[in-house]
Amino acid sequence: MKRKPDNTDVSDVEWAIIEPLIPGVQPSGRPRLRNPREIVNAIFYIQRAGCAWRLLPHEFPPWQTVYYYFRAWQIAGVWQAMLKAVRERVRQMLGRQATPSAGIIDAQSVKTTEAGGCERGYDGGKKVKGRKRHLLVDTQGFLLKAKVLAANKADQEGAKQLLEGIKQQFPCLQHLWVDGGYRTTFVSWVKEHFGWSVQRVQHPNAGFRRRITAPGVEPAPIDRSFQVIPRRWVVERTYGWLGRYRRLSKDYECLPETSEAFIYSTSLRILLHRLA
Repeated sequence: MKRKPDNTDVSDVEWAIIEPLIPGVQPSGRPRLRNPREIVNAIFYIQRAGCAWRLLPHEFPPWQTVYYYFRAWQIAGVWQAMLKAVRERVRQMLGRQATPSAGIIDAQSVKTTEAGGCERGYDGGKKVKGRKRHLLVDTQGFLLKAKVLAANKADQEGAKQLLEGIKQQFPCLQHLWVDGGYRTTFVSWVKEHFGWSVQRVQHPNAGFRRRITAPGVEPAPIDRSFQVIPRRWVVERTYGWLGRYRRLSKDYECLPETSEAFIYSTSLRILLHRLA
């Protein structure tokens, strides 16, 4: 019996784009018993609905099969490879070079569940117990690389791990934007190891709370209205895109590597909409 199409299913156009990127059956392996398109549809359903693997509707392939392929593609780097191919096509469609020359780094702390898992910590600044997502995006907000670490890991230390092996993946990168939380020591580290220029973008009101004025002198009023921070809004928008998918509303995963795989696969889903 054919399954009724779901809103999260890939269209024929989207499937034609990613089907060649999915690994085929090994010559010595047995034939696939499940349609790879249905496997992808099931994974995209879990992203959007945010349900547990075992709560996957029965119309899809068995959850054990879906999880097996999700995990296998994660270990083999298939999600990153598919995202890379689709991202390059979208960038070229927008009239840009396939490989970016500039990027933006930011971190987001998210809560984990009571199930626990490794790599957890407490972010004292954000008052969040869980993990921290470190993202590198291009100037369009398209994901380049993700790293998930404990929330108590400093932003600049997490960014250093994020940038491991980045020159081989993105040889054209030459410039980074970061927020004020990344200290000048990180800027110097990037210049020393990669030779890139780094621009720290701070909020206009940064440091106002610590400003001391002379006795009897009223401090200038602080503008608390919404302000667009140059380049920073791009990565914040990326977090907004990812937040539409309930599986990423919290970090439900036991392993941080699984969290990274969901970030990559969700970013792939977002970019597929651009090409369809």
